[in-house]
Amino acid sequence: MCRVATALPHPEKFYQSMRRQAERLELDVLEADPKTRLKRYREYLERGHHLTERYHHQGASGLKVCNCRSIVMDVLLENLLRLALRQWESTSGKPPAAEGALMALGGYGRMELCPHSDIDIMFLYPTKTRKDFGVFQKAVADTVLYLMWDLGLKVGHSTRTPKEAMQEAEADVQSKNSMIEGRYVAGAQELVRKFQREYDRYIRKDDAETYIDARRKDQESRRAKFGDTVFLQEPDLKNGVGGLRDYHNILWMARLKFDSRDLEDLVTKGLLRKNEQEALVKAYDFILRTRNELHYQSKRPTDTLSLERQPKVAWAIGYRQHEIFRRVELFMRDYYRHAKHIHRMAEYLEERLALEARESVSFREVVNSRRQLRKPYADGLILRGRTLEAENSFIFREDPVRLIRIFRHAQQLGADFDFELTRLIEDSVGLIDRKVRESPDAAKSFRTLLQERGNVYPYLYRMHTHGVLQKYMPEWAELYCLVQHEFYHRYTADEHTLNTIKELDDIFALENPGLTAKYREALEATHTPSLLYLVLLLHDIGKSRGISDHAANGAEMAVEILARLQVVPDMREKIRALITQHLEMARFWQRYDVDDPRSIAAFKELVEDSQQLRYLYAMTYCDARGTTPELWNSYKDALHTQLYQASLRAFGHSTGVGSSATMTTKETIIEQLPDLSEEEIEAHYNLLPERYFVSTVAEEIGLHLRMVHKLLHNIAEADSLGSLVPVIEWQDDVNLGMSVVQVVTWDRAGLFYKLAGAFSVAGLSIISSKALTRADHITIDTFYVCEPDGGIVRDPDAKRIFQKNLEEALLSNVDLMPRIEKLAKEHQRNSYLRRNERLRAPLPPRVDVYHELNLRRTIIEVQATDVIGLLYRLSKAIYDHGFDITFARISTERNVAVDTFYIEPASYQRTSNSENLLALRTRLNEIVESISGMEDVL
Repeated sequence: MCRVATALPHPEKFYQSMRRQAERLELDVLEADPKTRLKRYREYLERGHHLTERYHHQGASGLKVCNCRSIVMDVLLENLLRLALRQWESTSGKPPAAEGALMALGGYGRMELCPHSDIDIMFLYPTKTRKDFGVFQKAVADTVLYLMWDLGLKVGHSTRTPKEAMQEAEADVQSKNSMIEGRYVAGAQELVRKFQREYDRYIRKDDAETYIDARRKDQESRRAKFGDTVFLQEPDLKNGVGGLRDYHNILWMARLKFDSRDLEDLVTKGLLRKNEQEALVKAYDFILRTRNELHYQSKRPTDTLSLERQPKVAWAIGYRQHEIFRRVELFMRDYYRHAKHIHRMAEYLEERLALEARESVSFREVVNSRRQLRKPYADGLILRGRTLEAENSFIFREDPVRLIRIFRHAQQLGADFDFELTRLIEDSVGLIDRKVRESPDAAKSFRTLLQERGNVYPYLYRMHTHGVLQKYMPEWAELYCLVQHEFYHRYTADEHTLNTIKELDDIFALENPGLTAKYREALEATHTPSLLYLVLLLHDIGKSRGISDHAANGAEMAVEILARLQVVPDMREKIRALITQHLEMARFWQRYDVDDPRSIAAFKELVEDSQQLRYLYAMTYCDARGTTPELWNSYKDALHTQLYQASLRAFGHSTGVGSSATMTTKETIIEQLPDLSEEEIEAHYNLLPERYFVSTVAEEIGLHLRMVHKLLHNIAEADSLGSLVPVIEWQDDVNLGMSVVQVVTWDRAGLFYKLAGAFSVAGLSIISSKALTRADHITIDTFYVCEPDGGIVRDPDAKRIFQKNLEEALLSNVDLMPRIEKLAKEHQRNSYLRRNERLRAPLPPRVDVYHELNLRRTIIEVQATDVIGLLYRLSKAIYDHGFDITFARISTERNVAVDTFYIEPASYQRTSNSENLLALRTRLNEIVESISGMEDVL
């Protein structure tokens, strides 16, 4: 849905128009002072840019707008070169006999110059020149380049002879690609013609197979670097999968192999259909137009279509829905559709061109020769090596169910489809009707495909890519290119779902066994391990009705799908329950204290049995990993596994941690700490709940005992004020990727918020925390912290600043808020220039205060943009309203804080608990809203 394009003048007419605009630049260099000259060049450029931008905003195609900007630059360079020659004449006489020329390279050479793209030019000079020719070359280049720089243009430039240019192309493939698109701009036109003829002969003599193989490897590397998928939330328009570079690569390879100048040549040679070529050009133009708008808005050469920019870019290019999410959804669906087409056609043509380069014969000859080597397989198919071909073009019309079975055949054989079979599948998807969808044979083939453990994703992905899955399961079609307005999701709904299945493949194939072995072990203990494939395929199907309640909606939709797939009734109920519950396990360990037996009991009530638990354990891992690769880490894996193991024990299954763990640990501790008295160790066990000794490893218990011993020693040696000084230990956990800070001190009112404030002043981020208080009021607080950009704390100053501020807050009751505010202001100033790159999370700020009856806890949940000092403000407000924090789960990702606090009335509280809770909720909302308002200002 875009604006109707306004007719643009023909390129030649636009060129003549810009020539007239430039007539005022034709000044006598001896009379015009440099200031006046620069001013007039700038006026010309501004006029050219204004016209080009106006065409863009009137709806002109991306390619035509880029053509216009290229023409503006051509005329400027013509004049700059003429000026350079005149200046040489005025000071040094007639220029040397050998003439030079200016050529446009790369995107400028293609006449596809986006609004803020670099201008890549080459000064070309004859190979044979006089000895003093270098002085002339330098003078010309300096005049042209210095004026371009003064005009604020970013220029990539080189000075070469034809021989040097070909040597550079031989040494560097990027230079080779750039010069393939070289175009005459100004100067000695015959020199450029001669160079282009020589360069064409040079690249035509080149080893096409080697070049094409190198291009394919480069493509593979680039795609991997940019996410290896079209369906990223924030795609890179140039280098991302399905971006402009995929399109360019087709042209470069075709130019080398066939001397093709455009896609029309590929149609003529039978490598591309006319409708495919037209769709490819349309897709390329859409992305180019999007990139133009992104440049105009950013006022710089950026290619990342960030979440922030998407609503504005969509509006500017014609998506005029006032509801932002709907506007972005429609715009991004169109983007994904176009990018996917470019990517598919690029891969398809890369393979075909590579094949032709290896065979050194035409594609038709390759096909004919292959037909002589084919062997009948079954079901209308022929197998040649590891490639499946169709016996004839009627196989799917004869039996449309083959469109489902063919993927099962490929899975069994480990085979690929040949070019013609791929096209035949895509051309035949319309044959999948209700009869096929309800066919027992189709259902059996599809279910069987989903039972091939460790090898499902490649074939399910092909079903999706070729359009078969969407037709066979109409509910899946609603997820196609569906933008997810969710905080964590990096991919579209369909791509995310397929990624979760890839993660399950990795579990069964034991990819990264150190991480996945325990999930495979859990699944192997179920009755039907492969059932999880079907669950994952359907787990987000409800998102077609909206993100809210998608688990419940998905479970409802799954009933009909499972019946259509003829899944046995008892399995249907298991699948439906897992879809309903698929968010619950992560919700529990993200929000609640998994060391608390009440949390385990509450979670156990949600889960039917240990079988369901095992599925949920692996499913939650796959769901998180399929959301974005960076979402899962060792810390989350540890919490997740802790909840799983504790729940498994609650169901009566052994996990290697039994009830005797307390006594064993106690005996071990006595042996490990011979310098501590048995009375101290005995007291530690008597003063703490049993769950501490079950969930805490022996080394950590030993550390806590030594810290308690040190605290008590300090109290005996120090004055009354010194007894308040905490004992602090720092440990770096490389596996978790963060530092663990243990604090042992006397428990006192407001301790948590003062600790949080000290970490804030030190510039550290709290990822999570837990606290336990002994019956003698000695508290053991554990904080998991990292540096602002992540990772363990390496800055020794941060540790020193933390300790200093904590002691001042505890001993002298210093208010840390002014220091935090000062640090926040410095951070804002430092990040001012890059603030447009900061992602605003699509999460509304909120505060929930509620009683969790199963846990017998009062819980506060806060969701807000993370800023320096947020945790300090929140925890101080909790203290100020008469409550103590007994547990906190702090989660900070992508500039958003999602924090959970368990609270209970403080001993000093005198007023009504309910009144204080109401007042506290009001205050917390004020804090969150003020931070949201501050972000809007930023």
